[in-house]
Amino acid sequence: MRSSEQSGAGAEGFGAGNDMEPQGGSQHTAGKVPGIGILARISPVTFAVAITAFLSAGLFVAFDTVRTIEDARADLRLIGGAVAANLNRQAVQADADPLARAMEGYSGIVAARFETQPTESQPLISHRFDAGSLGPVLLRIDEGTALATVYPRAGAALLLALLVTVVSFRRRPVAVPNGMERLIAAIPFGVACWTKDGELLACNEHYRASIGGKTHARLGYHEAVKNLIRNGYMKFVSNDDASRSLELHREDGACLLIDERPLGENGFVTLVSDVTERKRMDAALAAIREEQRLLARRYHEEKLKAEAASRAKTNFLAHLSHDVRTPLNHIIGFAELIRHQAFGPVGDARYLEYVQNIKMSGEGLLDSFATILELAELETGQKALQSERVSVDDLLAGIARRFRPQAERAGIRFEAGAKCGVVIKGDRFCLQRMLGNIVDNAIRFTPAGGRITLAAFGAHDGVVIEVSDTGLGMSEERLENLAHPFALGDATLTREGGGQGLGIPIARAIAELSGGRMAIDSSPALGTTVAFSLPLRQAGAVEIAVEREAA
Repeated sequence: MRSSEQSGAGAEGFGAGNDMEPQGGSQHTAGKVPGIGILARISPVTFAVAITAFLSAGLFVAFDTVRTIEDARADLRLIGGAVAANLNRQAVQADADPLARAMEGYSGIVAARFETQPTESQPLISHRFDAGSLGPVLLRIDEGTALATVYPRAGAALLLALLVTVVSFRRRPVAVPNGMERLIAAIPFGVACWTKDGELLACNEHYRASIGGKTHARLGYHEAVKNLIRNGYMKFVSNDDASRSLELHREDGACLLIDERPLGENGFVTLVSDVTERKRMDAALAAIREEQRLLARRYHEEKLKAEAASRAKTNFLAHLSHDVRTPLNHIIGFAELIRHQAFGPVGDARYLEYVQNIKMSGEGLLDSFATILELAELETGQKALQSERVSVDDLLAGIARRFRPQAERAGIRFEAGAKCGVVIKGDRFCLQRMLGNIVDNAIRFTPAGGRITLAAFGAHDGVVIEVSDTGLGMSEERLENLAHPFALGDATLTREGGGQGLGIPIARAIAELSGGRMAIDSSPALGTTVAFSLPLRQAGAVEIAVEREAA
């Protein structure tokens, strides 16, 4: 367990509200009267102490000023008595300037003059007396000189009042409106409002539950933090000038997110939310991602193994085809010699029939191995396709001329779509083989009375060639099996019509090597549509064939 000092928690919070201006503060203060905001921040106690201190200082200065003036007037009265006595003596001597001689010793402090025309008002610090035949005399002391001793004492009193105010300075606590307490109580997570000094203003039940239910008016922030991190530790999530977020991990597995933000200028608010479930979900998602990564790695390894096995199988078939074709050619050749009886008659006519069967079986087996070898070369990329200009309309016309008689003999209507006028780059022989395999399958799997349609549609970036039939169709399971070599669409019809199940794989391989794709859409009892999308290899879009058949 970490202490509050180790977790960064202090009596003044995690940093939220510490000498931070709220966002947009300059906009909110615009238009306010200077000084009003400062007075609003001062605590009432500090304001009362300041008024008392400065009022006391003012009373002291006033009393000191009055006392100093009275003392100066008393001194003038004493001086006036002495000056009057001196004037009486000098009047007997008939001195030319009796007042100046009588003021000897006082002229630096007191100013004196005869009043030939007495006035009712007199200076603040002055004394008037009657000098007999000489008339009234006015004595006065300069106010600045008399009050010179008052200024230091007044400054000391004001300085002492200011010092008392500074010592007792307190900020006004953040006031929580009455409706704010109801709002805090309605929040579904822990909320606590604090002053700048860490004094609790208000909190809700969720916050009390998070710190063990110990909350009262004198609860300090530091004590609340200690209650929070009891039997756990804190970890920083983010820390900036405006807020600070921490995660509290407890020994029971619970995780609390503590977010602190400024509350005005004199406090901050603590938000406590339970993120235990979110943390568990994050951990579960991390485990799932790790498992997916391992599965992807295993899938990649198994894919490499499967590709290696497929290459080995294809190489084996290629070598087997080469090794078998030579003896098959010998068998077919010798059967042909025997059938023609080149070295004399066979003797029995049945032997000729047997030899003919041997020749036909050998030729069929030779065609099968040639097909296997062709598929192996296409899958391994050993067979390079030529790149020549091929008119799609001419390609479809040749396929139609080749297979229309066969379709008519089977009682199937063979239709060709409208011309598209597209010229592509490709291997003419391989494209003919690709379409021929599909059309041949369509004739074999379409019963009499059906229809086969061969059409092409040009686009700005390629051409789509479709072969549609109204045959038996295939289910989804059989469509999935067609992706593998030697897969047969229908075993019964295949045995009757022959075939090794390599026509569709060869067509798919040719389409992919030509840069296109093959797609099959089939439904039982509705028919099958095989579509080839081939790209244009030339810059530009669709090229219209220059050569067209004469109308």
